[in-house]
Amino acid sequence: MKRVALFPGTFDPITIGHLDIIQRALPLFDKLVIGIGRNANKTAMFSEELRLQWVNEIFKNEPNVSVIIYEGLTVECCQKVGANFIIRGIRYVNDFEYEKAIADMNRSLDPEIETVFLTCLPQYTSVASTLVRDVIRNGGDVTPFLPEVVSKAIAKNRRSAIHP
Repeated sequence: MKRVALFPGTFDPITIGHLDIIQRALPLFDKLVIGIGRNANKTAMFSEELRLQWVNEIFKNEPNVSVIIYEGLTVECCQKVGANFIIRGIRYVNDFEYEKAIADMNRSLDPEIETVFLTCLPQYTSVASTLVRDVIRNGGDVTPFLPEVVSKAIAKNRRSAIHP
């Protein structure tokens, strides 16, 4: 049986912390699906289409990675894409408590889907999309926290907003 994993998140925007988790998950699975989830409780800074475009560009040379946009339960997305694993990144201990509760609920909904937690490298613990969005809103330099394709797009967008 193929080992297919779903890495769900809003990826608003995708960060180097996300890339760290993805790169370390790749050797563990035959296929990795990055699921850009619609979260009714969050207002996205970047459109789904743009986030999808960024992820596709970043992983264009990685045949074992695909990306989708999904809505609803993560386990239902897993069932649709044939994933039997969910990947979650952990930065801090309190992340684990929150993520474990979600993993327990997902296991209750579908006992065939296992959640795998990967801890991020220490240099990425402070890299969270929420914090990156705050830096963007306040005009700070997000280059150190983002993949090149994303930081270039944001810089270009800022320049065009300043000099129409």
